[in-house]
Amino acid sequence: MELRLLVTFEKVAAVGSFTRAAAELAYAQSSVTSQVRALESSLGVELFDRLGSRIRLTEAGERLLPYARQIIELTEEARTAVTGAGEPSGTLTVGTMESLTSYRLPPLLEYFHHRHPGVRIALRTTIGDETRQALRQGTYDVGFLMEEETGHPGLESVVLAVEPLALVAAPGHAMAGRPLSTADLTGQPLLATEPGCAYRDLFERELTASAPVDFLEFGTIEATKRAAAAGLGIALLPEVTVAAELAEGSLVRLAWEPPFTLRTQLAWRSGKRLAAHARLFVEQARRLVSEQG
Repeated sequence: MELRLLVTFEKVAAVGSFTRAAAELAYAQSSVTSQVRALESSLGVELFDRLGSRIRLTEAGERLLPYARQIIELTEEARTAVTGAGEPSGTLTVGTMESLTSYRLPPLLEYFHHRHPGVRIALRTTIGDETRQALRQGTYDVGFLMEEETGHPGLESVVLAVEPLALVAAPGHAMAGRPLSTADLTGQPLLATEPGCAYRDLFERELTASAPVDFLEFGTIEATKRAAAAGLGIALLPEVTVAAELAEGSLVRLAWEPPFTLRTQLAWRSGKRLAAHARLFVEQARRLVSEQG
């Protein structure tokens, strides 16, 4: 079994598509197809069921996948050991989310751009369950999570920071300047990003305990902030995403403290041997996020 064939097989299995695998490997699709067929021929088994435009692993493919991943990871580890303390290099596929990409990651991306240009960081925007599933499948090397829980089946993780939340509204809002209970929020126009975002889901769960709630959804944090500043309602968002608006006065913070705590975390598949450039990414993420406070 040639290593390049295993790499191609693992990528197709991870992304679930010959076309996407070809794009990520910078191959022609015909090359990916021929490499998978060559691997199947050498093993004497079919590794994928072709179901029209969809594919899925056969039982033989399921059995081969963990071995392929181990071989690929050991090869990367051996290369690092042999080359010694050379300049880190390689592609790192990172699952992230809007709030972190825009407000937490710029210093980390800048660090790698200037200090380690051989490391190519490919950001993929997903949240919650999608990110965890992609990590377990090997589609992502590492992924950022903003969750209340810190234990995730099939994953290892490190907590980078507690992520404070702020309930915000337009200046002059009727509830500004006085302590608020959850009951005080009943009946207020509520603004939010998409479902699946941990702080939105936890906020909804807390409010639903008192009365049914209905959010006006704006999709992105930027759109939600603008709607709140325009007086369309109140929004619960990570403090780091509204710090500038609070400082300039276009938003005000309401005196309601969430009864839950979110933690920004960095996770990867349990048992995965992180390559040198991935370990460096984890180390620098821990350092830089902690310095942001």
